[in-house]
Amino acid sequence: MKNNSFKDLGISEEILKSLKILQYSEPMEVQKKVIPLILDGKDVIVKSQTGSGKTAAFGIPLCQMSEVEERRPQALILAPTRELALQIKDEISTIGKFRKIRVSAVFGRHPIDLQQRELRQRVHIISGTPGRVLDHLERGNIITDNIKYLVIDEADEMLNMGFIDQVEAILEKLPKDRQTLLFSATMPEKIEAICREHMIEPVRIDIKSSYTTLEKIKQIYYRVSETDKFKLLNSLFQKEKPGSSIIFVNTRDKADEISREMKRMRYSFAMLHGGMSQRERFRTIHAFKKGEVHFLIATDVAARGIHVEDVTHVINYDFPLENENYVHRIGRTGRVSNKGIAISFVTPKDESRLKSLEAYLEYTISSVKYSDEDLKGSNEIKTPSMLKLQPKSDKTSEINEGIQRIRINAGKNKKLRPADVLGALSNIEGLTSEDIGIIDVQNTCTYVEIFHQKSKNVFRNLKELNIKGRNLSIKQIFQKKY
Repeated sequence: MKNNSFKDLGISEEILKSLKILQYSEPMEVQKKVIPLILDGKDVIVKSQTGSGKTAAFGIPLCQMSEVEERRPQALILAPTRELALQIKDEISTIGKFRKIRVSAVFGRHPIDLQQRELRQRVHIISGTPGRVLDHLERGNIITDNIKYLVIDEADEMLNMGFIDQVEAILEKLPKDRQTLLFSATMPEKIEAICREHMIEPVRIDIKSSYTTLEKIKQIYYRVSETDKFKLLNSLFQKEKPGSSIIFVNTRDKADEISREMKRMRYSFAMLHGGMSQRERFRTIHAFKKGEVHFLIATDVAARGIHVEDVTHVINYDFPLENENYVHRIGRTGRVSNKGIAISFVTPKDESRLKSLEAYLEYTISSVKYSDEDLKGSNEIKTPSMLKLQPKSDKTSEINEGIQRIRINAGKNKKLRPADVLGALSNIEGLTSEDIGIIDVQNTCTYVEIFHQKSKNVFRNLKELNIKGRNLSIKQIFQKKY
């Protein structure tokens, strides 16, 4: 059977509906090869670069195989960073929207009591970082009895970041008769050992990108003094007129320094570094993805957490301290079928690291020279309109356009259950169970998703809802913004 469409892969109508809105026209190579194996119950090891479409490769079958009526989690996804954990949650939630799949993200530097409360609700899939997942397991907040599927995403990065012991501790706490899926860009011996010990006759898939990194990403560097870096950066902006771009630095202080100059030059930019609160980081990433800011000044905290398809340029303002950081930085551009440009600034003190990097890559990065003439006028203030960036569509927002949320002024305090709410809403003329999405019963209130733009019908018919003999007030609320 040909796997030229998601329908050919045996994907359900509810998921196909989401994929159509998300403009997933046909499966990518990793999805064609991996989805049938997952649906067939196989353990799978996938060697694949970031940007290959692997989140959907495991997210689609997890949404398909999850039992919607089951309250306890059925799938656990481990990711190396909180940004990636949240991104996985968002993508899978969107894919499973019309199947009413509920996904929870758990990660550090976020109140554990809020996560604990969410985990008490019906949750089908959990996406999280190893440390926080292990914490919840040890506290008994994650019940493992019904976990049938484990995904280890970017396994080599978890090894590089020192999380592999936590991953192994989590593996020991999960049911042995689960299906395990491992995704990694490289396969170090330690990862191979985990596969041998914890997977059952895994099928290995090696995804060769249709474009190699060298074909997709033009890599160049400039030899420049520390004092001329910003002049050169500004000159490149005027010369190349890049689209969405990430400017990488090694320290928070350097990010602050560049931001002051960017502000003086009236560029549209934002910063992303480890000193920011989690909420600030999420809002910054969201603004960059939406095209609300043109440039992102980032430390390496962003290299493993930002997946934006149309980043045109990555600029290593500070040369990376580790070879692996260079690979992850430039991997933010040239994603999927797009091409990109990676530009590095090399000062005299960086020469040895450049040689080490080229040996690591087994590739000679092209050197480009600039003249003093190129830097003339580079400190002149330009108007923001010099670089025009079109706002980007948000696929998650698109799928939510036909979905409204209502709030009922009762929850667990009134012993309300999802079945009670579903029954009451289904009695409204013109509203069926197919029009009702996730029902989130909290302590003092309940939130309900209404599909197909039918919430107006709910409010036209009533301002109160009779549930279990009580008249409960309801009101429409707006989609949550970052």
